[in-house]
Amino acid sequence: MSTNLSVPSVTADYALRVADDLSANRGEQERVRSELDRLQDELIRLEESEQVLTKMQDVLGGAPKQTAKQGKSRKTAAVPAARRSNTKTAAGKSGAADGRKAAKKSASTKKPGEATWLELTTAHLSGQSEPRSAAEVSASLTEAHPERAVQVTVVRNALEQGVAQGLLERSKQGRSVFYSPVATVPVSSVS
Repeated sequence: MSTNLSVPSVTADYALRVADDLSANRGEQERVRSELDRLQDELIRLEESEQVLTKMQDVLGGAPKQTAKQGKSRKTAAVPAARRSNTKTAAGKSGAADGRKAAKKSASTKKPGEATWLELTTAHLSGQSEPRSAAEVSASLTEAHPERAVQVTVVRNALEQGVAQGLLERSKQGRSVFYSPVATVPVSSVS
């Protein structure tokens, strides 16, 4: 009889441990995704700076273009071939790398005078009556701006930027994240 009592207890203990491990795993995945997004944004900024500096160098008649090409070849050589091929394989399976490449391309091809992703997302959400997910905002922006390559990753980054700047609020319902504009409280006049 004591074995019957201990089996449910052991099963419950294992179930609790598995649930805790699963929760920790998901938390770590989210942390790594956030860090990856931050690093991707930083890489985009650095590449844009490189383009500007290269153009300035060309205008000023500085060092030949070969120097810039040598810098790129060093970047490729820094990653061993085995890791590069594994990265391509993993990216092909997940599609995340392709999305980030498209996000980088769409972010770096913004024409002067075009609204930023932050401006587009906050404007869209300000016209909504209820919170929206990043996927819903992306779908709406795709319809509203067919000339721009809308990527969910870019929209999510813009939404998180809006949260960081206090323009938007983030709310969670289960595992889903929704965004809405910050509710402004009207200032009442005291007589």
